[in-house]
Amino acid sequence: MRILDLRRLAPAMAAAAMLFALPPGQASAGLFDFGASTQRQGVTGRHLVAFPPGYTPGTILVQFSQRRLYLVLPQRQAISYPIGAPKGDARWSGETYVSEKRVNPSWTPTPEMRAENPDLPAYVPGGHPQNPLGVRAMYLGKSLYRIHGTDAPWTVGQEVSHGCIRMFNQDVADLYQRVPIGTPVVVMW
Repeated sequence: MRILDLRRLAPAMAAAAMLFALPPGQASAGLFDFGASTQRQGVTGRHLVAFPPGYTPGTILVQFSQRRLYLVLPQRQAISYPIGAPKGDARWSGETYVSEKRVNPSWTPTPEMRAENPDLPAYVPGGHPQNPLGVRAMYLGKSLYRIHGTDAPWTVGQEVSHGCIRMFNQDVADLYQRVPIGTPVVVMW
């Protein structure tokens, strides 16, 4: 009689649980390719993809050129989410971490944003339907940058932000519940 060691199955079971946690019809296998063209791809929802080795499970990898955010899973897989990327001079890259998490965050535009668009309100309370941060926000290090939802879902997939990483509200809510404070974040173009 052969005894099954459940500890050896744990990573596969965790990956399977992540797959079944995705909305119906959105789970699919794919191939993550760092050498892919930087042309704008069609905006599709989150899905499970194959992922190259070298990234620790639990890491968030943001690839602005592909307009995708990846949450690295065990077994060389990741959940791929579509994102809106920074525009022009707001582009950045580097390594940081999730330093804070907020449900229904309030939003205060920077002076630069208000100079660019004087019609912006000085403050939008959390939970307001026109809050540009959407339903969740994960703050990055000591910067003003965040991974957040949006009140303008049609902008996901475009270069539109002032440095933040914009996601569909249902996707940022999904990512929010999967990552703790302290999660490493690697951002690249």
